[in-house]
This record gives sequence, structure tokens and C-alpha cells, in this order.
Amino acid sequence: MSRPRLVIIGAGIVGCALADELTERGWTDVTVLEQGPLFAAGGSSSHAPGLVFQTNPAKTMTEFAAYTVRKYTALGEHCFRQVGGLEVATTPERWADLHRKLGWAESWGVEGRLLDADACVELWPLLDRTKVFGGFHVPTDGLAAAPACGETQAARASERGARFLERHTVVGIEQHGGRVTGVSVLAGGEHRTIPADVVVCAAGFWGPSIGKLAGLTVPLLPLAHQYAKSGPLDLGRPGPILRHQDRDLYFRQHGDRIGIGSYAHRPMPVTQEEIPAKGTVMPSVQAFTEEDFEPAWRDAVELLPALAGSAYEDGINGVFSFTPDGFPLIGEAPHLDGFWLAEAVWVTHSAGVARAVAELLVDGTSGFDLHECDLARFEQAQLSPAFVEERGKQNFVEVYDVIHPLQPMESPRPLRTSPFHVRQRELGAYFLEGSGWERPQWFEANAPLLESLSDEGAAQRDAWASRYWSPIAAAESHATRERVALYDMTPLKRIEVSGPGSAAFLQRMTTNNVDRKPGSVTYTLLLDARGGIRSDLTVARLAEERFQIGANGNLDLDWLSWHAPGGVRVSDITPGTCCVGVWGPRARELAQPLTDLDLSNEGFRYFTCKSGYVGHVPVLALRVSYVGELGWELYTTADMGLKLWDTLWARGLAVAGGRAAFNSLRVEKGYRLWGVDMTSEHNPYEAGLAFAVRDDKDFLGRDALRREVTRKLVPLLSAEVVMGKEPVRHGGRTVGYVTSAAYGHTVQRPIAYAWLPAELAVPGTNVDISYFGRRVPAEVAAEPLYDPGMEKIRR
Repeated sequence: MSRPRLVIIGAGIVGCALADELTERGWTDVTVLEQGPLFAAGGSSSHAPGLVFQTNPAKTMTEFAAYTVRKYTALGEHCFRQVGGLEVATTPERWADLHRKLGWAESWGVEGRLLDADACVELWPLLDRTKVFGGFHVPTDGLAAAPACGETQAARASERGARFLERHTVVGIEQHGGRVTGVSVLAGGEHRTIPADVVVCAAGFWGPSIGKLAGLTVPLLPLAHQYAKSGPLDLGRPGPILRHQDRDLYFRQHGDRIGIGSYAHRPMPVTQEEIPAKGTVMPSVQAFTEEDFEPAWRDAVELLPALAGSAYEDGINGVFSFTPDGFPLIGEAPHLDGFWLAEAVWVTHSAGVARAVAELLVDGTSGFDLHECDLARFEQAQLSPAFVEERGKQNFVEVYDVIHPLQPMESPRPLRTSPFHVRQRELGAYFLEGSGWERPQWFEANAPLLESLSDEGAAQRDAWASRYWSPIAAAESHATRERVALYDMTPLKRIEVSGPGSAAFLQRMTTNNVDRKPGSVTYTLLLDARGGIRSDLTVARLAEERFQIGANGNLDLDWLSWHAPGGVRVSDITPGTCCVGVWGPRARELAQPLTDLDLSNEGFRYFTCKSGYVGHVPVLALRVSYVGELGWELYTTADMGLKLWDTLWARGLAVAGGRAAFNSLRVEKGYRLWGVDMTSEHNPYEAGLAFAVRDDKDFLGRDALRREVTRKLVPLLSAEVVMGKEPVRHGGRTVGYVTSAAYGHTVQRPIAYAWLPAELAVPGTNVDISYFGRRVPAEVAAEPLYDPGMEKIRR
């Protein structure tokens, strides 16, 4: 069997790790190009301090780091020293957050423990005991020597047939017919082309320049980050790597000296042109700016008083890569087959990312859930140079901050607004943000509804769970259940699939039967080659070969576009359209006098669609509901959106509903949220979505589906509101983790969905949720918790 000719651009730790992973899988025709010397080539890997802290709020990032630790430990002590990691808290807020971090570690399978101040000082004797509340210790964290890791993996890859070429500068990406064909290089003063079927850009902060050669925007910002060393000290035995996140600092030992890294300074972006021009001993090392480091040194001395008798030296401003959301860039260019990215990857995650990319190339899918890292995740509005720079700089500032899971970006906002935005502001909307969209969380205009409401939701939330939330959400939830509410669904990604063969294409791509008569609506799934859930979709058949799809985001657009055969058009219609959800028992009463459509149950059945008018506004109406009540999603063009809202509002029956109420209502009904409740790690049977899988048709991923279920997604009724990602314990051990969580204002109980072993996923099973280290009793419940007979939604 022939293997593709593959070229990797960049022989830093990621490029070397990828060559190792690929050749181990039998892809041995691998050429790695490096513009500098091997293997300290002058990129971030060459100066990186090498600290590997595994625990991350993102499951996938933690798994990347855990694999990196396992692999580099096996390479030997010259590559990885497992000295452990210690994060200390010097404020009550950080101490509480370390309890949350321990929860992530338990949820994602990393061994960790909380230590009191005395135990922290035992590990790091130079700590000022009076400054420390406590710490979080992970024994398996450690120090990676990036150049040694790269060289060792390169040697293994070379033994299997890979070749590494130094001082080869990439000057062009050759392509023909929408496919990469080779890489043009300048070496020894001569130009030549290296043929390739697949090219992977692992060039680190040079990624935007390489991407430009391929016609691809690489949303990555190089930023300088300060690092210096103390003078000689009496350090005693080697200690763990240390983080002092309250002051944006980290520390490691270099023999008898201490290395100090700081994120406390101003963001210092470096353009592609400035990197070589301002480089000192290597391109990635810029001139040290002492004035930026002075405050960090004072903070370091405060935590480690022994530093006062020393002085900092050997300072650098080292360049690293930051993205708009802090995640790596993994995936194939949408317009150029065979051109891939493995970019914005730190040493911490290097081997894990390399494994994921190798799996994608060799197997077509990865065992890691990559949706947060996929290159295609960004909307067009998030790819502007201004956006990439502003968000990259802010991610630098916030790298060690305590971030709430609902905390939105502060700027640039507003970026994307629906046609209803002006009315929402008039109603006192409190906005959060998602994919650049302004999204109302609740409306202050609904505050008077609280006066006649008895609801325990606020009493069962602590201060953390009460952030970015208001009791008004309870009023909006009850108004939806008892009256009718309008929900802005405009940010939902809308895709049109049309042209000859569209029905057959969607039948092949999705799990359910979408080849039904025009006017039908189908809930269905996209699977990957392993049978994992890539997304869930609502597919409305508008004509024989025309479909409108409610999707989860740009990843779905990319996936469908990539698989679409000739003649089938896949278009993003989101920017030019809008949607309002009209939901509640009085939805028919509100809308029927305004429309030429028959909205009776007999005239407009559940999960069907029709085109008509609401007042003067042409609409596509889908009888679907994500909140579990009677109602319709009404779509129209963006220019008619405000008229649609005003026409509905003028009836005087509806309230405006925000995302806080929406989330509560959908959790009560048991509706899954892709990317939170289920991902490509899960299959439809264990996720409770077997109803969306048709056994009598062929579809992508069908052959890999396993019917045996060893774990299940189930609702828990808990004693207080939690936030998601907390570990679930039973019998003294961690057995699962929370996904979605909310207070159910109808059932009057806190609800948390969680993944549990099948044997524990039985209604009545008692478990505990570990929430900031506190035991929160919970019980597995039968779902759905609201309207199990579907009488409300089908009335």
C-alpha cells in the first residue's frame, strides 16, 4: 500500500513529535523542513522554559498534556523530569479556584491534591509561609527539555525513514486544482521544490507567514513573554515547578538558580517582519525590557524572600503564539486539500496535538475531541487582523486569571447583532457573547414579574453560580411555561443545502431519515468515522432538492462543504437571515391572528415547516421547540427582522426570554447541547439519542457504531446549582463528570446532566458532586423531567 509524500514545515517540538507519530503509524515518506539549525532552530521550542502543568478547564487540553507527560517521560530524564507541579494561592479567591481546579483534575483523570500552607512550604522551602493559603499539587507534572524532546523524537522518526533538512527556508506552497503538490524552498542559495501530497505547517509563530503562502489566514498572534533567572541560591533539593497565578508568575529551578516567567507585563505583540529584525541570539528571543520586569521581580521577592539577596539576570522577551480563544489550530485548509495546520501549540500539549494530527491524517479521525481546536471553528468576523490581535493580547492578559465559565469577552463588542438588538436594549437586556454575537441573558423589563413569583432558584445558588445570572431568569422561565415568550435564535448557524443530489447527500451524511416529503423537519446527527457525534442538526426540507439546516456552528458548515459532491451547494445563510422562537402555551393565540398559515395542531403538525406571512413579513415557520413548549421558530431575512419582532410584540401577549431561562427550560426537557453534553467522544446510544439513528439506511460512521453501552448521559437532581465540569463521585471514587447544569424553575430543583457508568445510571442512584471541594448530594433521575408524554409540545 502506497503512503502519501508528506512534508512538515518546522522542526520544533511539534514538528518532530508529528514525524515520530506518523512514522510509527507507517507513514515513512516524511520530510521535515527547518529554516534554522537542527534542533535548537530558533523558534519557541528553543527557549521555552518547558513547564508542563496538565490540569486545564478543557478536557481535551488536559488529555493533550497528559499524553505529552506519558510520552516524554518514556523518552528518558534527559527529555522529561517528573518533578511535580505546585500552584499556590495567596488570596481567598485563588484558594477557592484551586478547589475548582482539583475538580477538573478529578473529572479528566489527573491525580492531584490540595495542600495546606505548611505542606506547600515543605515542597518549596523558599515560600513565605505567611503569604500562602494553600496549594494544588500534581505529582506527575514536570519539566520538558523541548530541544531534547524534539531531537529524540526526530531520531526515532529518522530510523523509520523520515528525513530532516535544516536551513531550508520555505518560500512557496505549490498547488494545482485546489490541492497541494509540493513545497518550494531556498537552501544553499538555490531554489527547489519538494513534491508532497500532504503538507503540515508546524512552524509555530511563523504560521501566519506560511499560511499566507497557501492563501490561508492563520489566526495567531506572536507575543513576547518575559523570563529571567535569579543569581545563585541555596535551593536544597529540587522542587516542583511552581505557579503564583495571583501575580501572573511561574518558577522553576535551574541548578542553583530560579527561573521566573511573567505574564504580568503589558502585551507585546511582534509582527512577522519584526521577529527576525528584532531577534537577538535567535529569532524567538527579543531584547529584554527591564522596566516591564521590575514589578514582576518585586512580586517574586514577596513570595520567595530569599530572592531579595539576589538579582535577576539572563532576561529575555521570548516569543510565543496566542490565538483569539487560547486553543491550538488544528485542521485542513478549507480551500486547499492536503494543507494542514498544527499551530499555536505549546510544549505542554505538543505530543498530544501531534498524536491527534497523525490520527486525523492516517485514520481520518482522532480519539481526541477536537472541536475546540479545529481551524474551521472561527467565523469570518473572527479572522480579521484587528480581531486576532485584540483577542490575542487579551488572552495573554487573562492567561492566569480566574475565569468564570459564562464570562464573555469585553472587546470588541458589539461585533455581531441580530435585527432585534435595538428592541432588546430597550427592554434592558443583559448581554453575554457567543461566536461574536450579542446574546441576551435576561431582560430587566421582566423584573416586575418577580413580585408575584415564588421560586427557590436564587436560594440554591452560591455567589459563583449567581454571576452572570439574575432571578429574572426564573420569571422568564415561568412566563414561557405559562404564557408565551420570544427568544432570539438568530445566532443559530443556518446552512442551506441545495442542488441535484442534495437529498442523497444528506441521507449519506446524517443518521436519521431526511429523505421525507417537502415540509418535513428531522432531528438528526452527524457522526465521524469512529461513530462519534460530530454535531446534531435540525433539517427542514423546503423542496425536493433544497434544505435548510439548523446547525451548531462553522464546523458543520466546513464538514458538509468538504463532503459535498459536485452539483450540491452548501451555503451559510446566517448573516442574511434571522430567527425568533415563539414558545409557550399561548404561542398559537399570539401568532394565529397575524398569519395566513393555519397554526392549528391539525393544520400544522409538530416537526413540519411552512412558508407564509406574519403581518407584512414573509417567514419560514418550523414547528419545533428547544424549550419543550408549543411554538414555532420563525425565520425571515435580516432586513425584515425588526418588523417581525414588532409585529409579534404588538399583540401584547409575549415577554422577551433570555439565554438563562432558555438553558433552564431545555435542561428540564433533557434536550442535549452539542459540545457540552456530547461530543465526538460519545456515540448516539450512550448519549440517549438512539431515536435519531435509522438502522435501515447507510450513513457516515454507521459501521463503527457500537450498540453496547458502558456509560450514559443522565440527569441528576442535586442539592444546589453547580456549573458544569465538576466530578461526580460514588463509593469514594470519581465515576463521571457534569456537563450541563441549571436550576429547573418548573420542577423546582437544581439539575445537572452527567456522564456515569451504565451500572450507576439508574434512577434512584445516589451520588455526590464535588463542587469547589464541597460535597453536593445528588440523585439520578428519569428523563425527561418535564412533560415526558410530550402533551405540552404537541398540543
